[in-house]
Amino acid sequence: MDLNFTGKCALVAGGSTGIGLATAEILLREGCQRVVIASRSAAKLEAAAATLQAATGRTPETLACDATRPEQVAALMAHLGGGPLHVLVSAFGGSFRSGFEALEDAQWLANYELNVLGTVRVLRAALPLLRQAETGRVVLLGATSARQPSEHQIVSNTHKAALLALTKTLSNELAPGTTVNCVCPGRVLTPLAESRMRQRAMEAGVSLEAIIAETAATIPLGRLGTAAETANMVAFLASDAASYVTGQSILVDGGLGRAV
Repeated sequence: MDLNFTGKCALVAGGSTGIGLATAEILLREGCQRVVIASRSAAKLEAAAATLQAATGRTPETLACDATRPEQVAALMAHLGGGPLHVLVSAFGGSFRSGFEALEDAQWLANYELNVLGTVRVLRAALPLLRQAETGRVVLLGATSARQPSEHQIVSNTHKAALLALTKTLSNELAPGTTVNCVCPGRVLTPLAESRMRQRAMEAGVSLEAIIAETAATIPLGRLGTAAETANMVAFLASDAASYVTGQSILVDGGLGRAV
C-alpha cells in the first residue's frame, strides 16, 4: 500500500523513544520529505537521530520541547516555519502507579498538564500550519486503559480517557480539512515500559522475565506488543490511505481490551 508521504512534512512530538521513535522511522522510510521529532530531552533526541540515520539513511530534524512550557511549544512551531504541516503525531505522556487515596492535587495537576493540556497546546499551536495542508492529519497516542482502566493507574486512566473525548470533539470541529484520530496501545515493550516492569520485579523479588510473562498472560495474543506494531497504525491514520477515517480511537493491544 502506498501511504503517499512524498513531499510531506510531519511533526512527531514525543519522537525520541518508544512508539514516537518507531513512527518517525516509518515516516522517513515511506518518503516523508521533512520529519521533525521533539521531546523534552536534547540528549535523547540526539540518540534518536543517530538511530534513525542508521536505520533509514535519513536524519530527522530535532528540537527539544517541553509541552508544559508554552514558550517552548511556540519555539517548536517557529522552527517548523510557515507550513504547511501535513502530519502531527502527539506521542508523549506519562503515568505512575498509585492508589486513589495516596494522590494529592499536585500529582493530578502535573499529570493533566502533560497528558492533556500539553497535547492541547501542541495541537492548538500547530493548527494554522495544518490548515495550510490540503488534508491535515492529527494522530494522538492514547491507551487501552482509557476504555478498560488499569489497576493502580487512576491518574493515567482518567487523562487518557480525556484524549478520547478530545479526539471525537476535534474531529468534528476540524472537518473536513483535517482528520483527528487516536491510537490506543495496550502492553507495549517500550524502554519506559521495560523500566517500570523491572521496578515491579525488584519490588516483588522476581525476575523481569517473570513480570513480562505474567503481563503477557493477560493478553489474548499471549505476548506484549512492539513499538513498531503500534507505529504501523499511527502511520496508516496519518496517510492518504485513511482519508475517510476520523474521530476514531483504535485499540492496538493484542485483544487486551474486552469492551465491545
